[in-house]
Amino acid sequence: MNNFLELKNISKHFNIEKKIKVLKNLSYNFKKGKMYALMGPSGSGKSTLLNLISLIDRPTIGSIKFNDDLINFSNNKKNDIFRAKNIGIVYQQNNLLSDFTALENVYLANLSINNDRDSARTKAIDLLKKIGLSNRLNHFPSQLSGGECQRVAIGRAIINDPEIILADEPTGSLDLNTAKEIFQLLNSQKKPNRLIIFATHNRFFANKADCLLEMTDGSIKTTNA
Repeated sequence: MNNFLELKNISKHFNIEKKIKVLKNLSYNFKKGKMYALMGPSGSGKSTLLNLISLIDRPTIGSIKFNDDLINFSNNKKNDIFRAKNIGIVYQQNNLLSDFTALENVYLANLSINNDRDSARTKAIDLLKKIGLSNRLNHFPSQLSGGECQRVAIGRAIINDPEIILADEPTGSLDLNTAKEIFQLLNSQKKPNRLIIFATHNRFFANKADCLLEMTDGSIKTTNA
Protein backbone atom coordinates (compact mmCIF):
# COMPACT_ATOMS: atom_id res chain seq x y z
CA MET A 1 0.00 0.00 0.00
CA ASN A 2 1.20 3.48 -0.79
CA ASN A 3 1.33 6.18 1.83
CA PHE A 4 -1.93 8.09 1.92
CA LEU A 5 -1.10 10.68 4.58
CA GLU A 6 2.42 12.02 4.90
CA LEU A 7 3.57 14.26 7.74
CA LYS A 8 7.04 15.72 7.29
CA ASN A 9 9.03 17.63 9.90
CA ILE A 10 5.90 18.86 11.67
CA SER A 11 6.37 21.25 14.56
CA LYS A 12 3.64 23.14 16.39
CA HIS A 13 4.26 26.00 18.78
CA PHE A 14 1.77 27.96 20.84
CA ASN A 15 2.58 31.44 22.12
CA ILE A 16 0.61 32.16 25.28
CA GLU A 17 2.77 33.67 28.01
CA LYS A 18 5.77 31.92 26.53
CA LYS A 19 6.42 29.71 23.52
CA ILE A 20 5.19 26.15 24.09
CA LYS A 21 6.49 23.51 21.71
CA VAL A 22 3.86 20.76 21.48
CA LEU A 23 5.06 18.88 18.39
CA LYS A 24 8.73 18.75 17.46
CA ASN A 25 9.98 17.80 14.01
CA LEU A 26 7.48 14.96 13.72
CA SER A 27 7.41 12.81 10.58
CA TYR A 28 5.19 9.84 9.90
CA ASN A 29 3.45 8.11 6.98
CA PHE A 30 -0.04 6.61 7.35
CA LYS A 31 -1.55 4.01 5.03
CA LYS A 32 -5.16 3.33 4.12
CA GLY A 33 -6.81 0.17 5.33
CA LYS A 34 -5.36 0.48 8.82
CA MET A 35 -6.41 1.72 12.23
CA TYR A 36 -3.78 3.67 14.18
CA ALA A 37 -3.90 4.34 17.92
CA LEU A 38 -2.21 7.41 19.40
CA MET A 39 -1.20 7.02 23.04
CA GLY A 40 0.60 9.38 25.34
CA PRO A 41 0.16 11.43 28.51
CA SER A 42 -1.96 14.56 28.56
CA GLY A 43 -0.09 17.35 26.83
CA SER A 44 1.90 15.00 24.60
CA GLY A 45 0.29 16.45 21.48
CA LYS A 46 -2.34 13.87 20.50
CA SER A 47 -5.22 16.32 20.05
CA THR A 48 -2.92 18.87 18.42
CA LEU A 49 -1.81 16.30 15.88
CA LEU A 50 -5.39 15.32 15.06
CA ASN A 51 -6.31 18.99 14.62
CA LEU A 52 -3.46 19.38 12.12
CA ILE A 53 -4.45 16.27 10.17
CA SER A 54 -8.06 17.48 10.04
CA LEU A 55 -6.82 20.83 8.68
CA ILE A 56 -8.59 22.64 11.52
CA ASP A 57 -5.18 23.95 12.59
CA ARG A 58 -1.93 24.52 10.73
CA PRO A 59 1.62 23.52 11.64
CA THR A 60 4.17 26.12 12.64
CA ILE A 61 6.71 24.30 10.49
CA GLY A 62 6.43 21.29 8.22
CA SER A 63 4.16 19.86 5.54
CA ILE A 64 1.16 17.56 5.18
CA LYS A 65 0.32 15.60 2.03
CA PHE A 66 -2.75 13.56 1.13
CA ASN A 67 -2.17 11.26 -1.86
CA ASP A 68 1.00 13.24 -2.67
CA ASP A 69 -1.05 16.45 -2.80
CA LEU A 70 0.66 19.09 -0.66
CA ILE A 71 -1.75 20.99 1.57
CA ASN A 72 -1.71 24.75 1.18
CA PHE A 73 -2.79 26.07 4.58
CA SER A 74 -3.49 29.50 3.11
CA ASN A 75 -6.33 28.09 1.00
CA ASN A 76 -8.97 27.80 3.71
CA LYS A 77 -11.91 27.33 1.35
CA LYS A 78 -10.30 24.40 -0.47
CA ASN A 79 -9.27 22.82 2.83
CA ASP A 80 -12.79 23.21 4.26
CA ILE A 81 -14.24 21.43 1.22
CA PHE A 82 -11.64 18.69 1.46
CA ARG A 83 -12.44 18.18 5.15
CA ALA A 84 -16.19 18.03 4.56
CA LYS A 85 -15.83 15.43 1.82
CA ASN A 86 -12.95 13.34 3.11
CA ILE A 87 -12.56 13.62 6.89
CA GLY A 88 -14.94 12.44 9.60
CA ILE A 89 -14.23 13.61 13.15
CA VAL A 90 -15.41 12.12 16.46
CA TYR A 91 -14.74 13.99 19.71
CA GLN A 92 -14.72 12.78 23.32
CA GLN A 93 -17.60 15.12 24.22
CA ASN A 94 -19.39 14.34 20.90
CA ASN A 95 -19.95 18.06 20.07
CA LEU A 96 -23.49 17.41 18.86
CA LEU A 97 -25.76 20.38 18.17
CA SER A 98 -28.00 20.48 21.23
CA ASP A 99 -30.99 22.06 19.47
CA PHE A 100 -31.09 19.41 16.74
CA THR A 101 -32.27 15.81 16.87
CA ALA A 102 -30.03 12.81 16.29
CA LEU A 103 -31.34 12.60 12.73
CA GLU A 104 -30.73 16.29 12.08
CA ASN A 105 -27.21 16.17 13.52
CA VAL A 106 -26.32 13.43 11.05
CA TYR A 107 -28.02 14.61 7.88
CA LEU A 108 -26.77 18.18 8.27
CA ALA A 109 -23.26 16.81 7.79
CA ASN A 110 -24.33 15.38 4.43
CA LEU A 111 -25.96 18.66 3.41
CA SER A 112 -22.52 20.29 3.66
CA ILE A 113 -21.50 18.46 0.47
CA ASN A 114 -24.87 17.58 -1.05
CA ASN A 115 -27.61 20.20 -1.09
CA ASP A 116 -30.39 17.61 -1.33
CA ARG A 117 -32.34 17.56 1.91
CA ASP A 118 -34.47 14.51 1.07
CA SER A 119 -31.48 12.44 0.00
CA ALA A 120 -29.49 13.48 3.08
CA ARG A 121 -32.40 12.65 5.37
CA THR A 122 -32.94 9.21 3.81
CA LYS A 123 -29.24 8.43 4.01
CA ALA A 124 -29.09 9.53 7.67
CA ILE A 125 -32.11 7.42 8.62
CA ASP A 126 -30.59 4.31 7.02
CA LEU A 127 -27.26 4.94 8.70
CA LEU A 128 -28.71 5.53 12.17
CA LYS A 129 -30.71 2.31 11.85
CA LYS A 130 -27.53 0.40 10.98
CA ILE A 131 -25.76 1.68 14.09
CA GLY A 132 -28.61 0.78 16.40
CA LEU A 133 -30.50 4.04 16.80
CA SER A 134 -33.68 3.40 14.82
CA ASN A 135 -35.84 4.30 17.84
CA ARG A 136 -33.88 7.44 18.74
CA LEU A 137 -33.99 9.39 15.47
CA ASN A 138 -36.06 12.27 16.82
CA HIS A 139 -34.44 12.52 20.24
CA PHE A 140 -32.24 15.47 21.18
CA PRO A 141 -28.74 14.94 22.60
CA SER A 142 -29.99 15.76 26.11
CA GLN A 143 -32.41 12.82 25.80
CA LEU A 144 -29.70 10.35 24.78
CA SER A 145 -27.21 8.39 26.85
CA GLY A 146 -23.48 9.02 26.49
CA GLY A 147 -23.10 5.92 24.34
CA GLU A 148 -26.02 6.90 22.14
CA CYS A 149 -24.56 10.37 21.65
CA GLN A 150 -21.27 8.83 20.54
CA ARG A 151 -23.12 6.60 18.09
CA VAL A 152 -24.74 9.70 16.62
CA ALA A 153 -21.32 11.37 16.49
CA ILE A 154 -19.89 8.38 14.61
CA GLY A 155 -22.88 8.46 12.27
CA ARG A 156 -22.22 12.12 11.59
CA ALA A 157 -18.55 11.34 10.94
CA ILE A 158 -19.18 8.56 8.43
CA ILE A 159 -22.26 9.75 6.52
CA ASN A 160 -20.11 11.23 3.74
CA ASP A 161 -18.11 7.98 3.48
CA PRO A 162 -14.83 9.72 4.37
CA GLU A 163 -11.37 8.45 3.51
CA ILE A 164 -10.22 9.39 7.01
CA ILE A 165 -11.84 9.02 10.42
CA LEU A 166 -10.19 10.90 13.28
CA ALA A 167 -11.38 10.14 16.81
CA ASP A 168 -10.10 12.07 19.82
CA GLU A 169 -10.67 10.00 23.00
CA PRO A 170 -13.99 8.65 21.64
CA THR A 171 -14.47 6.34 24.64
CA GLY A 172 -12.88 8.56 27.28
CA SER A 173 -16.08 9.68 29.02
CA LEU A 174 -17.92 6.34 28.85
CA ASP A 175 -18.20 3.39 31.23
CA LEU A 176 -16.22 0.29 30.23
CA ASN A 177 -19.04 -1.72 28.66
CA THR A 178 -20.33 1.23 26.65
CA ALA A 179 -16.78 2.12 25.67
CA LYS A 180 -16.28 -1.41 24.29
CA GLU A 181 -19.46 -1.08 22.22
CA ILE A 182 -18.37 2.27 20.81
CA PHE A 183 -14.88 1.00 20.03
CA GLN A 184 -16.37 -2.02 18.26
CA LEU A 185 -18.53 0.31 16.15
CA LEU A 186 -15.51 2.45 15.30
CA ASN A 187 -13.43 -0.62 14.48
CA SER A 188 -16.19 -1.90 12.18
CA GLN A 189 -15.70 1.18 9.98
CA LYS A 190 -12.34 -0.09 8.70
CA LYS A 191 -12.17 -0.36 4.93
CA PRO A 192 -9.32 -0.94 2.48
CA ASN A 193 -9.74 2.64 1.21
CA ARG A 194 -10.05 4.28 4.62
CA LEU A 195 -7.62 5.42 7.32
CA ILE A 196 -8.68 5.55 10.98
CA ILE A 197 -6.64 7.34 13.65
CA PHE A 198 -7.83 7.53 17.25
CA ALA A 199 -6.30 9.01 20.36
CA THR A 200 -6.76 7.20 23.64
CA HIS A 201 -5.43 6.76 27.15
CA ASN A 202 -6.80 3.22 27.23
CA ARG A 203 -4.15 0.63 26.37
CA PHE A 204 -6.80 -2.10 26.05
CA PHE A 205 -8.26 -0.33 23.03
CA ALA A 206 -4.92 0.91 21.73
CA ASN A 207 -3.61 -2.66 21.56
CA LYS A 208 -6.49 -3.58 19.23
CA ALA A 209 -5.31 -1.13 16.58
CA ASP A 210 -3.20 -2.24 13.65
CA CYS A 211 -0.49 0.21 14.68
CA LEU A 212 0.15 1.63 18.14
CA LEU A 213 1.94 4.97 18.13
CA GLU A 214 3.34 6.33 21.39
CA MET A 215 3.60 10.11 21.61
CA THR A 216 6.24 11.47 23.95
CA ASP A 217 7.90 14.86 24.00
CA GLY A 218 6.19 15.92 20.78
CA SER A 219 7.37 12.97 18.69
CA ILE A 220 6.00 9.60 17.58
CA LYS A 221 7.42 6.17 18.25
CA THR A 222 5.90 3.07 16.63
CA THR A 223 5.31 0.41 19.28
CA ASN A 224 3.84 -2.14 16.89
CA ALA A 225 3.16 -2.17 13.17
